[in-house]
Amino acid sequence: MAMLRVEVVTPEKRVWSGEAKMVSARTLEGDLGVLPDHAPLLGVLADGTVSIKAADGSTNDFVIHGGFISVANNRVSILGESAN
Repeated sequence: MAMLRVEVVTPEKRVWSGEAKMVSARTLEGDLGVLPDHAPLLGVLADGTVSIKAADGSTNDFVIHGGFISVANNRVSILGESAN
């Protein structure tokens, strides 16, 4: 099964990086779920939680304040203004 290569970064640091089965996030257009082979997209993140279901089955939740999400070729980049 294909996996997603995910990076969550802020201007200060790389918050998380790794392989994932699924990513969910809230954009200005609404909630978004990303699975392997998702169509390419670029979205503006709304303040909220980004949830990453890692390849090992663990779930990582990050509170993101502003930023962007980019999806292309099974790569997901989450560029947040800040993340907790």
